[in-house]
Amino acid sequence: MQIYLPIAEMPVSVLLLLGLGAAVGFISGVFGIGGGFLMTPVLIVLGIPPAIAVATQTAPIVASSTTSVLAALRRRGVDLRLGLVLVGGGLLGTALGVWFFAAMRRAGQLDLVITLAYVTLFSVVGGLMLLESLRDLWARRGGRPAALRLGREHPAYMAWPLRMRFPRSRLYASVLPILGLALFVGFAGAVLGIGGGFILVPALLYLLRVPTGVVVGTSQFQILWTGLVGLILHAVQNQAVDIVLAVILIAGSVFGAQFGARLGRNLRADTFRLLLAVLVLAVDLRFVLELALRPAEPFSIAAVEGR
Repeated sequence: MQIYLPIAEMPVSVLLLLGLGAAVGFISGVFGIGGGFLMTPVLIVLGIPPAIAVATQTAPIVASSTTSVLAALRRRGVDLRLGLVLVGGGLLGTALGVWFFAAMRRAGQLDLVITLAYVTLFSVVGGLMLLESLRDLWARRGGRPAALRLGREHPAYMAWPLRMRFPRSRLYASVLPILGLALFVGFAGAVLGIGGGFILVPALLYLLRVPTGVVVGTSQFQILWTGLVGLILHAVQNQAVDIVLAVILIAGSVFGAQFGARLGRNLRADTFRLLLAVLVLAVDLRFVLELALRPAEPFSIAAVEGR
């Protein structure tokens, strides 16, 4: 069954999109992270223009973040004070990201920027996650306990000026690194069509020592508001949000996430980290191959408006 996407200007199979949405939703449910970093590359492979894929994928991120935040608020799993600081930095990053997105699109370099950004980001994040997972597994095989992270050891940047107390997170730290982190996540989310949870959650855990019980809910709180603003800006400024595509992706991802969450609760922590690292690096490999391999059609012809 084919349906025409008005903004992408191409027909697609509804069943294929629903299946892909369900698959990405399933994986997102297993690992507890947004599926934007998976769905955006898949949409590009299917022939959806990168600008449309990035902008439209923000809609499912907003939908999933809304349900996550509501659930976290019910169980008191959101640090609202920390969340508001993250939202402040994230909104600035999102606005800058949408402006940069539009500028690169006008210059005709957006596809290259998206590919290079994915390769860089996924290589660093996936490589560090894989290294940590293999180190823990190797230590366990040798009968040695995995290295423990001491929660009371705080790095020097937390003592920078403009310190603020966050009682819910048992944190007293400068807001400068928090704003900088949020700005980067908002910028990356707007440019790449990712929620940024796979960046923000490890950063809150390992860099700011935020308790595990409020990390996911607080992260989703920031992603919800930055994603919503990014979606509106992409729709108004770039006219790049395909509402038909967004609705289909939301329907599929919500269905798949329910089953993925059940499986994710039964995974061991070390297996969880290793599988997530392999998944991130597999997506990264796809973009590396795109840069390295010669395209089937090295030249293209398109009509341009005269000046």
